[in-house]
Amino acid sequence: MPEITGIEFLENAVSLPQVIFTTSNTDYAYEAYNYQVTDFLKKPITYPRFKQAVEKAYALHEKNNAYKAHAQEVYVREDGRFVRIPFDHILYFENVGDYIRVKTIAGSHIIHGTLKGINGKLDHPQFLKVHRSFIVNLSKIKDIEENTLVIEKKVIPISRANKPVLMGKLNLL
Repeated sequence: MPEITGIEFLENAVSLPQVIFTTSNTDYAYEAYNYQVTDFLKKPITYPRFKQAVEKAYALHEKNNAYKAHAQEVYVREDGRFVRIPFDHILYFENVGDYIRVKTIAGSHIIHGTLKGINGKLDHPQFLKVHRSFIVNLSKIKDIEENTLVIEKKVIPISRANKPVLMGKLNLL
């Protein structure tokens, strides 16, 4: 890497995906493993060894996502700590400028982020983006009329593009 070394990159990274370290210098192996890299490949890399490293990364990815698939809660950062919010307590997520309001049965939490980011992380069939500013908990919808829906007393708009998706997810008679 022309600007920084791989170790410098690892030192400065806030959050790391799985990393497969590749180098011709084995002196970096110990230091790389201190950063909990997935694997270390010494150049020249053979195809079987590369395949083994990728399979290891894939297996770890599947293991990590298995928990997320069964998770029934999210954690939001609030006042320097992480607060657990069960999915059943969430009414909706609302875009408020550079922040997201997580409206729950008990109140609300304000977190920094985007609705697009929340939608990507919140891969659960109970939630659906119905408007550019709202992700709703489908089980909390009281009624739907034309291009709006109601959760508790909040009237939430439904975009034309998202209405067919919403109607397809509901158990209509």
